[in-house]
Amino acid sequence: MSRPPRRSSPSRRDRHGRGLRGRLVPAEVPLARSRAEQFDDLVLDAVEELERRWERELAGVEFAVEDVPWVEHITPEDAVLDADVLDDGSVPLARVLPAHREDGREVPPRIVVYRRPLEIRAHDREDLADLVRDVVVDQVAVLLGRDPEEIDPGG
Repeated sequence: MSRPPRRSSPSRRDRHGRGLRGRLVPAEVPLARSRAEQFDDLVLDAVEELERRWERELAGVEFAVEDVPWVEHITPEDAVLDADVLDDGSVPLARVLPAHREDGREVPPRIVVYRRPLEIRAHDREDLADLVRDVVVDQVAVLLGRDPEEIDPGG
């Protein structure tokens, strides 16, 4: 008795029969975006909304997202600039880094938003979006030396 010919295409099941291999959702579908990418989108939405009103003041400001803050290198001079680092040792949600000179070149001001501390504090995606917006508004207010209510009167 002869064996049936082997298939030339690989099987779509894993070798233990546990199901299909590969992506469950096509990359074009929003569900395929990682949590970090979704968080980046929330920050971009908040920044774009503020830039419409404060375009001139925010023209040179860089916005960045990091997973977690790196607080070990905070010196007493930096503590004055980093109002978001609390004396009780709690984790900052964001940080304002003012413009400065580094290696003979001008470094623009930067606002860094920390993803993980914000995700932990949020109850759901809508709450996270509100929290991200509030934090971005607060940091822009610190950078510009204004009240958060002035930066975002409707917020």
